[in-house]
Amino acid sequence: MKNNSDRPLFQPLPMSRRDMEAYGWSEIDILLVTGDAYIDHPSFGTALIGRVLVSEGYRVGVVAQPRWDTTDDICAMGRPRLFAGVTSGALDSMLAHYTAFRKLRHGDAFTPGNRHGARPNRASLVYTGLLRQAFSGLPVVLGGVEASMRRASHYDFWSDKLRRSILLDSKADLLVYGMGERAVLEIARRLSSLPAGSPDQQAVLRGIPGTVFSLTGRTKESAADLIPSPDKICTLPSHEDILASPAALMTATLTMEEVLHQGRKWMVQLSGAQEVYFTPPAAPMNEEEMDRIYALPFTRRPHPVYKERIPAADMIQFSITAHRGCAAGCTFCSITLHQGRQIQSRSRNSIVAEAASLTKHPDWKGSISDVGGPTANMWGAYCADDPSSCRRPDCLYPRRCPHFKCDEAGLVGMLQEVAALEGVRHLRVSSGVRYDMSRENTLFMRTLISDFVGGQLKVAPEHSEDRVLALMRKPSLSRFEEFLALFRRESQRAGKEQYVVPYLISAFPGCTAGDMRKLAAWLKERNWSPQQLQCFIPTPGTVATAMFYAGIDTKMRPIPVARTDRERIIQHQILMPGGGKKK
Repeated sequence: MKNNSDRPLFQPLPMSRRDMEAYGWSEIDILLVTGDAYIDHPSFGTALIGRVLVSEGYRVGVVAQPRWDTTDDICAMGRPRLFAGVTSGALDSMLAHYTAFRKLRHGDAFTPGNRHGARPNRASLVYTGLLRQAFSGLPVVLGGVEASMRRASHYDFWSDKLRRSILLDSKADLLVYGMGERAVLEIARRLSSLPAGSPDQQAVLRGIPGTVFSLTGRTKESAADLIPSPDKICTLPSHEDILASPAALMTATLTMEEVLHQGRKWMVQLSGAQEVYFTPPAAPMNEEEMDRIYALPFTRRPHPVYKERIPAADMIQFSITAHRGCAAGCTFCSITLHQGRQIQSRSRNSIVAEAASLTKHPDWKGSISDVGGPTANMWGAYCADDPSSCRRPDCLYPRRCPHFKCDEAGLVGMLQEVAALEGVRHLRVSSGVRYDMSRENTLFMRTLISDFVGGQLKVAPEHSEDRVLALMRKPSLSRFEEFLALFRRESQRAGKEQYVVPYLISAFPGCTAGDMRKLAAWLKERNWSPQQLQCFIPTPGTVATAMFYAGIDTKMRPIPVARTDRERIIQHQILMPGGGKKK
């Protein structure tokens, strides 16, 4: 089904009946429910998925931050014809609510007025329940980071318990993991092909790449033709196995990491009487597809219904996403497990065209806050070998893989072309930088430091002790020292007074109070006071969280873990005194 209008839809997606009338719609096909405010910008999954669906002719409505003690908000635009999609928002809802010490956060950058409490704890579960109440029999699909990282049995830091797949706890029909455009379009296509009221809705959704579904003994028989032969399925430790032996969570997490990168096999995990099946990941987007998605008519503003400012919207309004994915495999990070290790880049022409369009935006003030992605200097990077046969967990650690290729000259040329556009007064690169990808004489680092640092460059060495860094899959301190020397020289050469602001982590699994004192001494030698210090939070699904839960490293060897809040606070406070910066 195609949209009944050929005009470009330079207006936000509907959030009310009145908005639907502006589109000329009497009903919607798909309802997207999100824990964030609705910001019509490609950095936000709800806007991105919604725009992609509309471009393919589907009518999409958005319910953002609905009340959870009534179904009135959920029902505002009526029953959707095909399905409802649910996401907690840009963050896991528990992470959005609580600090590393399980205290309530004061604000929420994804909510008007920066107010805390606009979404419930475990938002994916709550929103699914609301949809079940409101629309009996309507297929409900989970997506976003919360669902993606909780797709298998996982440790939940906030309840200090092992929880089973969020698909089972929510009782949703399907879960989409990773970047979901391909999967969601296929869901819409399959459901559109069914006659109204068909009883086969759940069955028709099984087997879509990049999704998770469950079977019991009764339903497994009906899906026998769909499930691959045992040699094509990787069996994860069951939920009960992990409960009995926490080390099994490490086995499951490492297996998922490898299978996701290789992209070929199905996985299955038993949880009680239910079998949770994970299809292989959806194929990465090619350059043409990426260009088409990011050229869609986003307004780059919050929906007009909001009267208060939304901090996250202000921060990213004039940023440009150049690529997806991260070739690194940092054990504490969810990006690789969510977006994948294969870099998916837009073309240079697409990025330049988007930058030129920003200069015509009504809110334009002359500055582009970022051109990047998960890692700024991975645009255009690719694997020259066959990723499906690779068993490395990280393309950069312990040393850069010779098959990982980067086009640094192309990256520099793209940034310079954007910066030279009429109307662009400032261009900053604020995405994270992997300083270990480049040596002292590389073109990108020199250009970044001389032209695209706005006085401060945030870099993430994370720690000073090589033993702790190895557990993180981060480069040794010596590589960071090399980068600091380069930064000083290039800043002086450009005649600029600039500073490095290091990101640091306390209480990481394997880190002791003694390690933190060594880090404090290293900072003191440089007259540095930590401005970006984060106590490690065991977020669901990561390798580091398996370390925290099981007390082991990736080789199954015991490591010390600061497990109680008291132990974690002690480590964190070791770095708190002091002040000053170092050039």
